[in-house]
Amino acid sequence: MKRICVFCGSSEGFSPKYVEEARELGKTMAEADIGLVYGGASIGVMGALADGCLDNGGKVWGVIPQSIIDLEVGHQNLTELEVVGGMHERKARMYALSDAFFALPGGMGTLDELCEIITWAQLKYHRKPCYVVNTDGFYDGLLQHFAAINATGFLSDEHYGLFKAVDTFQEALDDFSKQ
Repeated sequence: MKRICVFCGSSEGFSPKYVEEARELGKTMAEADIGLVYGGASIGVMGALADGCLDNGGKVWGVIPQSIIDLEVGHQNLTELEVVGGMHERKARMYALSDAFFALPGGMGTLDELCEIITWAQLKYHRKPCYVVNTDGFYDGLLQHFAAINATGFLSDEHYGLFKAVDTFQEALDDFSKQ
């Protein structure tokens, strides 16, 4: 079974579209027999994503630090929930479990995970596909910034090509299926 790691928010954001898209992605992954790896929370976009997958017979691996479990937001109904010591261990474990990476809308944690996985690709720690799912233009500003970094010579064309920006998760899934 292929597994996709999805970075996304533990908040819902202000648009219901973010939660709806996450739930639909989870459902679509389950139907395609693609496993979900994510941050293990039961709330926000993360919770909707996991529930969408689980409610449709999918397999979900969550990786969550003990400090977040202590806040009582860990999802209790996953295929597997790994509790780790901290964020660095969490990210390394999520990366090891996954065949590709998707970024849905989220906050600073999502940005941290996205930028780190692209950096790891730049450093040739992995060759797994990375996708930025630009729901309703959520990532327009970030993508413009990435283009500016490229245009000013701080991100080579080769490294700029280490991720793909797509408007929908289905575009990312279709591209991933060709890998």
